[in-house]
Amino acid sequence: MERSVVIVDGANVVGSVPDGWWRDRLGAARRLRDLLVDHPLGLEADLVLVVEGAARGTEPVPGVRVEAAHGSGDDRIVELTAEAAGRSVLVITADRQLRERVRALGAQVAGPRSVHGDRSSH
Repeated sequence: MERSVVIVDGANVVGSVPDGWWRDRLGAARRLRDLLVDHPLGLEADLVLVVEGAARGTEPVPGVRVEAAHGSGDDRIVELTAEAAGRSVLVITADRQLRERVRALGAQVAGPRSVHGDRSSH
């Protein structure tokens, strides 16, 4: 049986915590990646962090695959969801339109609190 996939909308999850991320988008994406390394979500799933814009330089680390979107991060998340057809997919985002798009492909969705806990403002 294939492992499930958790796809994290990096820009959306980083933006859910008002910690000054806008001053260093690359650093914020790397901090999120590092948070995911030991996150319980990764125990039973393949973790994929989707980054875009200034965060594209985020490197993968063991346990977290990083996908740099060359265009829209949302479009890349939809592509990855479609590519994982047949596997259980969870997309972490608060973006309502993206949630609808991936649900149409059979994915489940969760908000940024599933990563950040109570630090999230969403």
